Amino acid sequence: MGHGHGHSHALSAEPASQRVRTLLMWLLVPLALATIIGAALLYPFGHEQKTGAQVGLHQTPVAAVVTGLAENCGEKCVAITVRMTDGAANGQSITIPSVNGPGAPSFRIGDEVVLSYAGSQPQAAESYQIVDFQRGWSLWVLALLFAAAVLLLGRWQGLAALGALLLSFVVLVLFIMPSILAGENPLMVAVVGAGLIMFMVLYLTHGISARTSTAVLGTLVSLALIGVLGALFSAAAKLTGLDEDTTNLVTILGTGIDTRGLLLAGTLIGALGVLDDVTVTQTSAVWELRRANDKLTWRELFAAGSRIGRDHMSSVVNTLVMAYAGAALPLLLAISLAGRSMGEILTAQQIAQEIVRTLVGSIGLVAAIPVTTALAALIAVRQEAAPAPEPEPEPEPEPEPEKTTVKARKPAPEPAKPRAARIEGDLFGYDADKGPWERPSAPRARRAAPARPAPPARRRSSD
Repeated sequence: MGHGHGHSHALSAEPASQRVRTLLMWLLVPLALATIIGAALLYPFGHEQKTGAQVGLHQTPVAAVVTGLAENCGEKCVAITVRMTDGAANGQSITIPSVNGPGAPSFRIGDEVVLSYAGSQPQAAESYQIVDFQRGWSLWVLALLFAAAVLLLGRWQGLAALGALLLSFVVLVLFIMPSILAGENPLMVAVVGAGLIMFMVLYLTHGISARTSTAVLGTLVSLALIGVLGALFSAAAKLTGLDEDTTNLVTILGTGIDTRGLLLAGTLIGALGVLDDVTVTQTSAVWELRRANDKLTWRELFAAGSRIGRDHMSSVVNTLVMAYAGAALPLLLAISLAGRSMGEILTAQQIAQEIVRTLVGSIGLVAAIPVTTALAALIAVRQEAAPAPEPEPEPEPEPEPEKTTVKARKPAPEPAKPRAARIEGDLFGYDADKGPWERPSAPRARRAAPARPAPPARRRSSD
């Protein structure tokens, strides 16, 4: 096993020792085998799921374009003329009355809409109803912008993240949804599906390493804890999981489905992404602490990693609470208008199930910090600490090749002559062959001047 993972999703090569690989094998292989066996047992092999008209859905979607609007069909009514672009009456135009007022969608000429066809006469306007807008192109543009942003920032790592996201949708669509529709326990399906997603997504995004394996262990343990707590408290609170959408699903299927388990399955799937962030961050923090000081014991690593995790805990809990609150905001507003007290609002079925999902998911996230930190510290102390990478020395400059052109050498400057001391006294006895005359200093002049007799005085004639 090689490289690890940091919060910035940067990978660094770090070989794992033999005892670390053995420990991870004993911890991880049984969980991986249990996930694979569970997926094989829960997948509905040979089951043909009824869809469309087979389950009583006789509505057929038809694409159309709005070509005219007229408010002449009565009070709070607008007549919408549309031209169908597919279906049995492709190219024909019909006029459909629609509600106009607060809460009703507004239409403009040129809008692309979706009609619901439920009749036997394709040319009759009574067989159609406007049910939605076409928004495929806008979603594709947004998806392309998202992919471009991920690739621009993450490059190859971003490409791996996009591949992991695609695999998550594959597991959701090809395993979780068919298994639940076939009547399997939604909670068990969600636990196994979450395990499949974690194994594939984490290893694809962050590489096969001791760090990634530790993050997988912490994630799976936290998911199991969320499932157990969710089952206990949903039963204690007598939650049924029946809301408008779930009731419609049960009516359409016509078979029994564990609606409480479906509620818990949504809780697990909703907590997956945040658990990934928490477990990978804690594992990377412990590994970096071990690299910085290989003398730290298990207790010291656990204590230091837990201090880092406390700062992360408050932000992730707030993230999950705000996500659930935002999804339930219209429901909160509607119940508050009923004139109920705060206690009645919070204990209502639809609000109580959101509270259970939020608090159970938050407990799982909080528990993921000490669980993952303990596992990371347990494995890191058994790993041979790798020294921090030293900076590469700068390459020496290559010697310049000798040139054949011979440059003329500049003449060497003449050495400066020492400045002689000045000579004091007269020029008597000066020899011109000794160079320019300079006056010596007074002591030297006295030493150098020889004693000579005074010249004879001239005699004046008496005349």
